[in-house]
Amino acid sequence: MSYMRPSYAKLNEFDTEHTRLASKYSLYLYREQGVDHDTKVRGVPVLFIPGNAGSYKQVRPIAAEAANYFHDVLQHDEAALKAGARALDFFTVDFNEDITAFHGQTLLDQAEYLNEAIRYILSLYLDPRVSDRDPDLPDPTSVIVLGHSMGGIVARTMLTMPNYQANSINTIVTMSAPHARPPVSFDRQIVKTYDDINGYWRQAYSQQWANDNPLWHVTLVSIAGGGLDTVVPSDYASVESLVPDTHGFTVFTSTIPAVWTSMDHQAILWCDQFRKVIAHAIYEVVDVHRATQTKPRAERMRVFKKWFLTGMEAVAEKTAPRSDPTTLLTVADNADSIIAEGERLVLRSLGSAGAVRAHLLPIPPSGSPDGKRFTFLTDAKLDKPGENGKLEVLFCSVIPSQPSQSWAGFSSQIDLSRGATGTTRLACRSAGPDVVSLPASTRSTRYPFFTDREREITPFSYLEYGVDDIAEHQFVAIVEKATSPTPGFVIAEFSDHSRSHWTENIDLRRLLTSGLKLRLPAERPMVSKIKVPSLQSSLLAYNLRISQQGCDGQEELFAPLARQYLAEPYESKYFVNAREVAVSLHGVAPYVPPPLARKLEDDGLGFQFWTDPTCNSNIQVELTVDVLGSLGKLYMRYRTVFAAFPLFVVALVLRKQFQLYDATGLFIPFSESLEMSLRRSIPLMLASLTLLTFSTAGSSTAGNARFWRWRDDASSIIDFRKNDLLIGTQEPMFLFLIPLIGIICVGVCTAVHYMALILTHLLSALASLLTFRPGWIRNEDRRKLAPVFWCPSPRRRMLTTAVLLLLVSTVVPYQFAYLVACLVQLMTTVRAQRIASDLRSAANSNFYNYAHSILILMLWILPINLPTFVVWVHNLAVHWLTPFTSHHNVLSVMPFVVLVETLTTGKMIPRVASRLKHVTSLLLFCTAVYAAVYGVSYAYTLHYLANLLAFWLAILHSSSDSWSLAGLSHLYAGDADGRKRGKEP
Repeated sequence: MSYMRPSYAKLNEFDTEHTRLASKYSLYLYREQGVDHDTKVRGVPVLFIPGNAGSYKQVRPIAAEAANYFHDVLQHDEAALKAGARALDFFTVDFNEDITAFHGQTLLDQAEYLNEAIRYILSLYLDPRVSDRDPDLPDPTSVIVLGHSMGGIVARTMLTMPNYQANSINTIVTMSAPHARPPVSFDRQIVKTYDDINGYWRQAYSQQWANDNPLWHVTLVSIAGGGLDTVVPSDYASVESLVPDTHGFTVFTSTIPAVWTSMDHQAILWCDQFRKVIAHAIYEVVDVHRATQTKPRAERMRVFKKWFLTGMEAVAEKTAPRSDPTTLLTVADNADSIIAEGERLVLRSLGSAGAVRAHLLPIPPSGSPDGKRFTFLTDAKLDKPGENGKLEVLFCSVIPSQPSQSWAGFSSQIDLSRGATGTTRLACRSAGPDVVSLPASTRSTRYPFFTDREREITPFSYLEYGVDDIAEHQFVAIVEKATSPTPGFVIAEFSDHSRSHWTENIDLRRLLTSGLKLRLPAERPMVSKIKVPSLQSSLLAYNLRISQQGCDGQEELFAPLARQYLAEPYESKYFVNAREVAVSLHGVAPYVPPPLARKLEDDGLGFQFWTDPTCNSNIQVELTVDVLGSLGKLYMRYRTVFAAFPLFVVALVLRKQFQLYDATGLFIPFSESLEMSLRRSIPLMLASLTLLTFSTAGSSTAGNARFWRWRDDASSIIDFRKNDLLIGTQEPMFLFLIPLIGIICVGVCTAVHYMALILTHLLSALASLLTFRPGWIRNEDRRKLAPVFWCPSPRRRMLTTAVLLLLVSTVVPYQFAYLVACLVQLMTTVRAQRIASDLRSAANSNFYNYAHSILILMLWILPINLPTFVVWVHNLAVHWLTPFTSHHNVLSVMPFVVLVETLTTGKMIPRVASRLKHVTSLLLFCTAVYAAVYGVSYAYTLHYLANLLAFWLAILHSSSDSWSLAGLSHLYAGDADGRKRGKEP
């Protein structure tokens, strides 16, 4: 839990003289009460950008932790201050909870505003009235940026804007930000903005020379919440397709030491363990002695990897073997502290000898064929250089004996010779800086992390080195500094790579059917690693079962600890006291672009097991597919499908209706057409789409994609759009998803159809109740009182339409007009239902079925238009009346308005007997195919396709007898008497 005492100082001087958006947005300076006593800037500027509908107050957990950490710790640390650490000045922006996820223009407006805000923030440090900064320090020229959710995308957009001040941003840390693709594709401009941003970043990092790369000094770290984030799939947080690993990376919160858990979309901001890591990492990259206020890029990347990664990744740097010797260790020549080569060191308690003691493990020569590795595990805290705790690990080299040699260069000296005549002196480097923290695993622990009501458990300390890393030393020294019996264990050993690493090349189909079973032998090292290259997809979940090991009457040193990990992106999950484990991963995900450079040896999911080697018993490991868990993952990855794929079904149903109507004159009901389509057209289309996906899985989609050449391999071409089509993956194993999604969407369409039926019947019944008709009226008179279609004169209708379209072109977005058209069409369908019920005839039934089907079509297009309408309403609520420049094209809604206006007259669409009837069929067929193939990635285009269909239907309505261009003049004409009465047989 996070605790804070926030206060916010609004910077009123940042007004419309600086930016046109100052009347809509506001800039604040955060101050922690009790720590910050004024609003003067004196440290390093940090800008927090809230996300979609986010609040500027969301900065408080991280800002409060940063203020308290500097006040309580860093300001008293002379070494940190000398290294450039200073307090952080957190600035935050009030966007009035703008909705950026659905609207590209809003995103661009925020980026424009923030570039001017950064210019203003930097100017504050030059003003002695508001700055209390050391005059000997250089003036800041850049700002550190933190972005949450869509705020991270705004941060990246800022660097592409015309008003961006060069080099004013060089460090970006984002949390739960969808970098890879937009969360939804309902707005054309947000899709285009994403394409422009990502294209700019890829192009920048494709340059061969640093001078040609405007982002050369920029580091981008994307932190994802993992499986608990149900707002935005964490797969979208990947930046592997945008930046090389020298400039950024993606990491999950379950990977970060001392955090070790997934987080939901909001909790990532206020989780206490996580905010501490964020604040401490930022302080370590700060350097006020430089104008950029940060350390050089390579150093920043090293710091971020140290704080955010486990330390066991291939990119993790081992600093201890290359550091200067700090400790002089003196041992007696006849000491029995040297462990025989090949033996394992096991200590079940510390300090049992009653004095400081060293255990020396000889280091095998490098280049051994078995590829030996040194591993060390303890539940005690390892000392770093200069500390005096219970335990320390040193890498030592023998110092040749020389007369009158001085030992003053060592900051620490440990003499264990105890007055012996023959001694050996060792120059040692501490392994403390390379220690890896692991969650403590005992039979009583349940989670890797601890909750507010639980006692904090000291994590395990782990070391792992290849022999080549420490080959220049002769011994590994484990020094027990405890002088009295202290609880704790130590396990240290050299093990062969072949005995601790396995690669299971099992086919995914076989894994799905029979699972994977392994046996870890009794004579095994403490650490075992299993790699399964076929486990890459984020669409599947698994169950991992680990049998309980017996310990032959001995007390178990620790319970089995398991870790699942991916090399790209950096995702690790720990399972303490591991028995039954739910495994899920964020690997190859649908609709996510491929990485810039895929390393084949890093593919697949890996498992790492720490088990007590002293138990001397086998362990069975079994991996099976979790069906229910996989279904949940399918929903999270494919939920946006239900905004596009149902249009595939609706278009095919409408196509069948029009085909039969043109052939027989009968416009069948939607449900009947759906049933007929299920017999042939829908299964054939789903089968064709499945075959299309299978045929294109191994081929290049070069014709439709943008290509980009990576500088390290001039012949390699990366197709960043290859996952945009259909189900978003080219893995043949998941072809079953196309018919599965099709079946589900048929059910969804059926549900919406019946919901629309219920709604129209309820409204019809309500209208009947409001229309009083006495029971004694004769049937002839009752027919005269039946509901009828009536509309104003053609001139009045044309004027109404013109006014609505004028508003669209000037004030309201066309999505508003579309919503009005949907409501009018609903009322038309209700009236058509009443007429068809009261005056039963084929003509009335035809029109009701036609109006109902058009309503269903419009309802499926409505979700694409609603987000922009909501953004417009929100802007009205905050008194921002500047119209959208991107949503005032009257042609985007005019066909719908004209069609709906025509249907209010009760005028049935004429049959087309000529070859032009195939135009209707072709339009609906193309709409269905496009909705299935491109609908998820480019959902906004579905409105344009439906708009084109409405345009064609409006043309067909222009003549009641035969189709001709001359009939356009009759679009608003017609028989007035026919409009004022219901259709009769």
